[in-house]
Amino acid sequence: MPELPEVETVKETLKTKVINKKIKDVVINYDNIIEFPSVEKFVKQIVKQTIIDVKRRGKWLMFELDDYYLLSHLRMEGKFNLKNDGDQINKHEHVIFKFTNGQELRYQDTRKFGKMHLIKKDEVYNQKPLNELGLEPFDPNLTTKYLKEKFKKKTLPIKTALLDQSIIVGIGNIYADEILFLSKINPLKKASLLTIDDCNLIIKNTQKVLKQAIIDGGTTIRSYTSSEGVHGRFQQNLLVHTKEGEKCLNCGHLIVKIKVNGRGTYYCPDCQKL
Repeated sequence: MPELPEVETVKETLKTKVINKKIKDVVINYDNIIEFPSVEKFVKQIVKQTIIDVKRRGKWLMFELDDYYLLSHLRMEGKFNLKNDGDQINKHEHVIFKFTNGQELRYQDTRKFGKMHLIKKDEVYNQKPLNELGLEPFDPNLTTKYLKEKFKKKTLPIKTALLDQSIIVGIGNIYADEILFLSKINPLKKASLLTIDDCNLIIKNTQKVLKQAIIDGGTTIRSYTSSEGVHGRFQQNLLVHTKEGEKCLNCGHLIVKIKVNGRGTYYCPDCQKL
């Protein structure tokens, strides 16, 4: 699933391709992609809107239009591709935005898990999904005090807490493993037991890992590639994720893989003692 660095990469790629494009029509081949409003209202409201900018909030892409924000969550395998009117439509292209210049922005999603919302600009931060999100990883308000307060009643594993988008946005399975490894925190440790020092390390390493991943264009694993086939390079820097059976670069102990609340989790039992 694309995490913050991947969505940031998609955003930057799209900005070079769709800004100032005016939507003359939209074709929706799979209604369930449209979460809000109804499909009929979605089509009616988005026609004649121009894309002013492309932004990001957490893992959500935000297409700024004249009067609305089009929010798009890529989920497992969603991606956008720019094509020309008349190009063959493949069976996985579920939403097609037709521009007045003859080009089309096509949302492709093999798994059909992606979601879109079309929300008026002055309401976008006051309703779902954006009003449920926590702080961005580089927000100055992301402090040890903030994390301690958020974690103090959470008896679930810290790995699970890091995936909670209502606390810190943008961290997914890959980067949670890397952050915890650099912080020398066991993924099974209860979030409520984290010390001030632990929280400080999590903030520091979250910013370190995500900053480098953004520079590298994200992580390309399995089926994920960015818009227009852009591949991330951060997989070359992974220290524990997908490294089961390989030697830890710090201590030489073998990296192991476990399940934490159903999520495949990689860590070093020696460096990250419980």
